[in-house]
Amino acid sequence: MEKISIGNNAFLLPMPMILVGSRKGGRANFMSVAWATRVNATPNAMCIAIGKKFTAEGIIENKEFSINIPSVDLLALTDVMGLVSGRDYDKSKEFDIFYGTLKNAPMIRECPITMECRLIESVRLEVDTIFIGEVKNVWSEEKYLTNGAPDISKVSPFCLSMPDNRYWSIGEEIGKAWHDGLKLKEKLHKI
Repeated sequence: MEKISIGNNAFLLPMPMILVGSRKGGRANFMSVAWATRVNATPNAMCIAIGKKFTAEGIIENKEFSINIPSVDLLALTDVMGLVSGRDYDKSKEFDIFYGTLKNAPMIRECPITMECRLIESVRLEVDTIFIGEVKNVWSEEKYLTNGAPDISKVSPFCLSMPDNRYWSIGEEIGKAWHDGLKLKEKLHKI
């Protein structure tokens, strides 16, 4: 099987869809984001990358933001949050908003999992800015948890694939992390 070059427009497959919240001009605002991941265990830190957007200005201004994980039933609303600017639309009117301990990290009650983050680092790139936030608190409801932890089958998140720009639901469980590879460990070439 021969590999072929497909250029350098690289994306991870898939990318989780989230709604990022911030406050700008005293008003809550949200935008859809797919460039997001956990980047540290202790303290728990999340990373998002967004362009020169109204939401980014709010994060820079207040040093706080939220990460909201929508379920598949919020797909269309999540999508439109990335199609219009908070400069022109009051997107906060579409959600039941609440606040935790951080007063500039608006969260969406309709989202099964929400996190409030305090900005600890930002890196300005040519087009986008990477924001790293320490997770100060995670919010959910009992119906989305199993044994006190988020259950992906109950949360029902969705992902984005690029460059085809399609949304995907999460499929079935196929294995157990840090376990299924143990049977291959003895076959590896130890140094």
